[in-house]
Amino acid sequence: MTTSVDTLAEHVRAYLDHLKVERGLSAHTIAAYSSDLDRYREYLGGLGITEPAQINQAVVAGFPVYLTGQGLAAASVGRMTVAVRGLHRFWAEEGRSADDPAHDVSPVSPGRRLPKALTLDQVTALIQATGGHLPGASPEQLCDLALVEVLYGTGARVSEILALTMEDVTRTLSDVTLGLRLWGKGGKERVVPLGSYARDALRAWLVRGRPQVAGLATTESPAVFLNSRGKPLSRQSAFNRIEALGTLAGIDQPVSPHTLRHTYATHLIDGGADIRVVQELLGHSSVATTQIYTLVTVDHLREVYASSHPRAHFPPDQRPL
Repeated sequence: MTTSVDTLAEHVRAYLDHLKVERGLSAHTIAAYSSDLDRYREYLGGLGITEPAQINQAVVAGFPVYLTGQGLAAASVGRMTVAVRGLHRFWAEEGRSADDPAHDVSPVSPGRRLPKALTLDQVTALIQATGGHLPGASPEQLCDLALVEVLYGTGARVSEILALTMEDVTRTLSDVTLGLRLWGKGGKERVVPLGSYARDALRAWLVRGRPQVAGLATTESPAVFLNSRGKPLSRQSAFNRIEALGTLAGIDQPVSPHTLRHTYATHLIDGGADIRVVQELLGHSSVATTQIYTLVTVDHLREVYASSHPRAHFPPDQRPL
């Protein structure tokens, strides 16, 4: 009787047969492909995946990141990723899968550092540390709350948020169906959704906090985010304030505006968002840049599988010899 695990192996074997018969590759090359794809099946098995139909782009994108995390050299990661791309292209052409989830996946650049996302509890602690939700909050506290909520709620770069003007946000706050218009690298424009928490925090800052400091500068600035002297908030000041809030919240890792961008992307993918959607929301020109966030999702999937599946682990007294 063929098991579900054997089913995936058979699909891989069909591809290897194709390489041998149709493409005439040497026995040595076939063996190399087989070894690389065994590594891929091992990775998929760790996620509880047994059929090509279960594999999506986020899963494939997590493979090179997974290999990099195991300490493999960039050349090895690249070679294995090429083997996986060929496998999925064959499966799609043969009708073994509905599409090719590996089409736009490429190896993670060598030396790239993986993001360290905050947990949801840590995000909540960071928000509470601002004090902006408390009665009688100061302008600085209201500004901090709006800054954290908007950064986490949109995944925007801090430079994009600090470049916002009053004109940019007025229409967004007046209509809940409108997103926030941002200008990214190279002046590329995109519109991102603004959630209710970020919207309320931003409105509180604009109504109760910003007017108290806006007139303190010699020339009133159109910038949304101002410092205590009424001047546009600088990137360094925003960084310092987020870092200080992280310490106040008792978070045992460095926290910066970019940490919140990492966290936004990770939480979206972890919650099931398509990597292409996350790419658009972040303003990445290539999905290869976005795929670095999938490692956290892969780890999460592995943890859920290990803790939830009844046959994820052998009982201590039933391990095979």
